[in-house]
Amino acid sequence: EVQLQASGGGVVQAGGSLKLSCAALGFTFDDYAIGWYRQAPGKEREGISCIASGDGNTYYSDSVKGRFTISIDNTKNTVYLQMNSLKPEDTAVYYCALGLSDYGEEACTYYSAVDWWGEGTQVTVSS
Repeated sequence: EVQLQASGGGVVQAGGSLKLSCAALGFTFDDYAIGWYRQAPGKEREGISCIASGDGNTYYSDSVKGRFTISIDNTKNTVYLQMNSLKPEDTAVYYCALGLSDYGEEACTYYSAVDWWGEGTQVTVSS
């Protein structure tokens, strides 16, 4: 059984940084895409950053581009999201997502491309 274990959420002031991590346990596929969606109160869940394990291609939504950096450790099946220059509008529940895709953008753009979801971790940015 595949499990996605996320950690690293918390409360930070605007302009601060947080780093999320997500480990894919019980996962044996070689090629996949993994990353993060987020859902703010009253809003739809949106894919913000995903990365492919094969060639490392990445996707960033316009809302986080230039501030967030995604990386992957294939030896640990773990993805990291370094979040800098955080804004109050980044406040949301962040969900780790994993799909059997070769493309980060696909995993972050289509719910149907996500095969497994992790439990959310709360990120709160205070002004």
